[in-house]
Amino acid sequence: MEKLNGLRCRECGRRYPATPVHVCEFCFGPLEVDYRYDVLKTVVTRESIAAGPPSMWRYRDLLPVEGDAAVGHHVGFTPLVRAQNLAEELGCREVWIKNDSVCHPSWSFKDRVVAVAVTKAKEFGFDTVACASTGNLANSVAAHAAEGRLKSYIFIPADLEQGKVLATLVYSPTLVAVHGTYDEVNRLCSEIADKYRWAFVNVNFRPYYSEGSKSYGFEIVEQLGWRAPGHIVVPCAGGSLITKIWKAIKEFKTLGLVDGPVATKMHAAQAAGCGPIVTMIKNDTDVLVPVKPNTIAKSLAIGNPADGYYAYKTTKESGGFGAHATDDEIVEGMLLLARTEGIFTETAGGVTVAAARKLIEAGVIQRTESVVICITGNGLKTPDALYERLEVHVKIKPSLSAFDRALADLKSHAV
Repeated sequence: MEKLNGLRCRECGRRYPATPVHVCEFCFGPLEVDYRYDVLKTVVTRESIAAGPPSMWRYRDLLPVEGDAAVGHHVGFTPLVRAQNLAEELGCREVWIKNDSVCHPSWSFKDRVVAVAVTKAKEFGFDTVACASTGNLANSVAAHAAEGRLKSYIFIPADLEQGKVLATLVYSPTLVAVHGTYDEVNRLCSEIADKYRWAFVNVNFRPYYSEGSKSYGFEIVEQLGWRAPGHIVVPCAGGSLITKIWKAIKEFKTLGLVDGPVATKMHAAQAAGCGPIVTMIKNDTDVLVPVKPNTIAKSLAIGNPADGYYAYKTTKESGGFGAHATDDEIVEGMLLLARTEGIFTETAGGVTVAAARKLIEAGVIQRTESVVICITGNGLKTPDALYERLEVHVKIKPSLSAFDRALADLKSHAV
């Protein structure tokens, strides 16, 4: 099946063959994958999708790979949880958690994009993959490179959380810690990508890599019984995920796979200490002003997001909005989700929960409408954020009488 036209510039529309390029040589706009939807309409059905594996690869026909998946055979198809306890706390009728904190193998949604990028790198004959990362991408590229028997070079800010550093090193990549912000790391990687024949998943492979995020949106619609929710709240770092979830919903509509109208509103969630996309949305401007990150949500700490403009356009086109979360609100969001639904999310998830709460309280999201909150990473990646907020309640000697006294003290304090 010839499903791809190749690549297409998102600005001027100029077409390119499907090769490892990411920028238009005429207008310098970003390139994205261009599909032949007339062909896809004849082969992609609900039945063909359901016959696929219980992973993101059930949507292989809608992803930019030519053959079978080379890596990541168990990535995706994560739970969509009806969050009734959280809904009660928020005063809402229908709240869902799309829980990629349990995405295999590295416990974040980045496994989706990396599985596509590494598969494509092997198709193009590359022997080395690389990335600039704030943490989750580093974990995933290292893991999938190991599975695919490829060499990997991982570039990270030197002040990254140690949990994410260890969760990258365990896969034996070449890890390069750079004394600078993510934006500085990313600029360095752009220069390296021009010099070495490496598959930088978020540089020269970005058009293919970013398409993997569509599987997140496809799953939401399928798991809701082939209907689109009223609202989706998405954490934004580089800004790509929110655009691709929106693209996925529109593709399903184009292919006739969605029941009823598509009226989903896409909302951006960012930390107050690094929220240039949400600032654009609040100021209703398409001009992005870069910022210097200062937040505990390091996985979202991209001060000059590559897809910021397109994330803003997505919220405008869908009728959505955005909200910032302070560091204190981020921690409260993490604790709220854990306390109500038993889901331990990283700081990025705390941002999303806090932002969703603000949007609901402001009336942007009506309490009678359905809302999906996107949880994109596991809390075990960022435990540092909670150390000062949590402590052991009881310390006793190993005797029943000691426990009896402690229990009595607890009950008295509860009263």
